[in-house]
Amino acid sequence: MLLDEKLHKSDQPVDQMGRPYNRLILVFTMLVGTFSTFLTSTMLTTALPTLMKSFSISANTVQWLTTGFMLMMGIIIPITGFFLQRFDSRKLYLSAILIFGIGTLLCLSATNFWMILAGRLIQGAGVGITAPVYQTIMTSIFPPSKRGAAMGTAGMVVGLAPAIGPTLSGWILMHYSWRMLFLFILPILVLVLIMGWFTLRKVLPTKKAPIDWLSVLLSVVGFGSMLFAFSSVGNYQWTSPVVYVTLIVGLIVVGLFIWRSVKIKNPLLQLKVFAHREFSLSAALVAVSFMAMNGFTLILPMYLQTIRGESPLASGLTLLPGAIVIGLMNPITGRIFDRLGARNMAIAGMLLLTLATGSFIPITATTPVIDIVCLYTVRMMGISMVMMPVTTTGMNALPLNLISDGTVVNNTARQVFASMGTAVLVSVMSNVTMNHMPNHAVATATPILFKKLALHANVVGFRYAFGIATTFALIGLVMTFFLKRNKEAA
Repeated sequence: MLLDEKLHKSDQPVDQMGRPYNRLILVFTMLVGTFSTFLTSTMLTTALPTLMKSFSISANTVQWLTTGFMLMMGIIIPITGFFLQRFDSRKLYLSAILIFGIGTLLCLSATNFWMILAGRLIQGAGVGITAPVYQTIMTSIFPPSKRGAAMGTAGMVVGLAPAIGPTLSGWILMHYSWRMLFLFILPILVLVLIMGWFTLRKVLPTKKAPIDWLSVLLSVVGFGSMLFAFSSVGNYQWTSPVVYVTLIVGLIVVGLFIWRSVKIKNPLLQLKVFAHREFSLSAALVAVSFMAMNGFTLILPMYLQTIRGESPLASGLTLLPGAIVIGLMNPITGRIFDRLGARNMAIAGMLLLTLATGSFIPITATTPVIDIVCLYTVRMMGISMVMMPVTTTGMNALPLNLISDGTVVNNTARQVFASMGTAVLVSVMSNVTMNHMPNHAVATATPILFKKLALHANVVGFRYAFGIATTFALIGLVMTFFLKRNKEAA
């Protein structure tokens, strides 16, 4: 509260020690650091077919490099809520960058799949700290009247970095080994550590807060079991004990985690933020939107490379216009939100997302690439109209003392649901493809026919995956109509 009062009294911001600091330089340092960490969240999407060949693994196995990364973020983000209360935000952010760097080094030196997976999990832990710290600081150091523009800038990182990741990795893979995907990040991380040491400040208040390790255990087991169940569908069936037993265990343990969070004094996730209706709706809407976005961004490069035979660079370039659009639109939508509110923007954005995603369902092996580029670009435009405006309206519904808790809950929900959405899409794609595959006897009798039928089976698998993504978007569209109008929100 003291910091907020000082920000309102003077244009010169001060840290928790009462010392003035340069807000622009602080924000720039965090932009560079967070951009470089978020870049890796999708950078492997165009590299997955390459890694499948390098390590001789299946699509269901390799997708753990993405879903495991996101799940680790979802597990660490609630603990970051405790870190934000207890530790200096400056030291916390720099430590997270260092952790991310260690994971990047491990990925770079990996000699087998399990090493690179371990590195990705460590990277996810680092991003699980940087993401909420970055967003909490961006929300806290600006007054409510400027939060839309601030969150729009924050959204430029959250949206643009993952969006250009596939294109960048495609270019790198055309010229270098997959290890370069991790090598080029390291100098940026060193630069951020040096810059941050001099420019970051303690801008959030701290207090001695205990952490409930039982809640940590319940969240890891619960969310981990649920994701494992969704990820296993591609190798098994929904009726397999491996799937339904782990899913039931996950649901029960998550239920216990929620019950404990409500009962104890200092929960890992402060669920009382859901007492604010607008925040609850915005968190749910953003989570569903991430389910529609993240899995699709992983599936589409697979289609382009496995069905169309495109190179990693070509599949990355197909996604580039959408990346540019979301990068340009996020700051703009933040400013429009400050004037018009979120409801109408969210409805229009989710409508674009639903229609564009649904247009991928009848896709074939010969669908014109220009159609794919245009539809994907429309999807990203729709997403940019939803993410930051809806997130900001939800955060504005919270009192100042709950903003950090709201950020943690919001990030946890979006990462857990995004990882589950990705796992569901990949599992559905693999399962449907496997069920439609022709008998191997056909391969012996008529190899040409077998190849044609196998290609069709793969296409059908992608169609079903795009159909699931469309369902996620449609659910989000329905939810937007429950957002308050601008005057009501005010």
